Amino acid sequence: MGETVAGVVGGRIAYEDGLDLLTVAPAAEVDPVLAAALFDAAGRLFRGGWQPVELHRVVARRGDPAAAPLIADATAAHLRGFPARSVDARWQEQADEIGAKFWWGDDVTYLAQVTRHRRADRVTLIDAVLGTLRVLAALPPIETLLPPPGQAARGGHTGSAGKPGKGPAARGAAGGRADNALLNRVRALLAKAESTTFPAEAEAFSAKAQELISKHSLDEAALAGDGGAGATVTPFARRVGIDHPYETEKASLLDAVARANRCHVVWSPEFGFATVFGFEADLAAVDLLQASLLVQAHRAMSRAEPPGGKAGRARLRAFRQSFLVGYAVRIGERLAEADRAALAEARDAASLLPVLASRDVQVREARDKAFPRTVRGRGFRVDSEEGWESGRSAADQATLR
Repeated sequence: MGETVAGVVGGRIAYEDGLDLLTVAPAAEVDPVLAAALFDAAGRLFRGGWQPVELHRVVARRGDPAAAPLIADATAAHLRGFPARSVDARWQEQADEIGAKFWWGDDVTYLAQVTRHRRADRVTLIDAVLGTLRVLAALPPIETLLPPPGQAARGGHTGSAGKPGKGPAARGAAGGRADNALLNRVRALLAKAESTTFPAEAEAFSAKAQELISKHSLDEAALAGDGGAGATVTPFARRVGIDHPYETEKASLLDAVARANRCHVVWSPEFGFATVFGFEADLAAVDLLQASLLVQAHRAMSRAEPPGGKAGRARLRAFRQSFLVGYAVRIGERLAEADRAALAEARDAASLLPVLASRDVQVREARDKAFPRTVRGRGFRVDSEEGWESGRSAADQATLR
């Protein structure tokens, strides 16, 4: 059975032929092989830099969304081989987020237990496992951003992803971690901005959040320039998932937010994520702002978009794409203005300029080490002037002063 599974995954055996062979063969011979292949494939990728949420997403994007629970189980199977103290807390949080829990009794009868536990048809389940294995086999290793299970004691954040370069990854010192109290205040402000139906209130809450973020970032840069604890901080990276639909336009919003907060983005559409490079305080700001602004953009877009229906489907799609592009461009302009204003108000702003320039060089070097070969994204085509203007107007209502 192992040769059959390997042949189907490797393309040496036609998929339908292999599926037929596996469904008619005795379950006692097939099930242990499929379970071992699934868990081994996921384990290889986890050791190769993939994180649970990323693997969960890419399987849902490329294969049958019903196969996503298989990745949750494979994550739980991988975790059971490590003591809890050797698992990075952030890695464990991602496992919990996708529902990774060891619930089955043994791997030999795992497939049989899935059919009972999830009321799945056996043929459909074998099909899902084979499809998942083919997706996993096509994924390359990516550089490690979080220490995988078993290596948490080594600590540190590492930088880069996608089609990785080689060499040591940048590490963020503990002193560079964004202040939790500040982030909680920013989250609370952005939550209010998302929940209000009044644009003026959303603007005020978002502006205050950006003000706190900018001041904190500049304070950290000033500390680094003075040779204090912040001088030991180095840039690293985190990956941000971007989902269908309109993922390229959503990536443009992430890029606008990142640039305004002194970060750099590399978009990997084949994997459904972007890698953001920067210092920890700036990365935390980008993460929070991107999520909040995307919520506000979708809410504004739903209010402004034209009627749908079969006749207006193409017009609606053009409107949404143009709206998100216009929104991203305008948000980038406004955020850049807010950052310049914060710098102008900072104490001894002139002395900060060379520090900020040096930090930008460090961020670019971390990006280029991770991605020695990148292609600059193409410009966006705007097919709906109505969508473009509506997007820019919505961005003005979400002003970040």
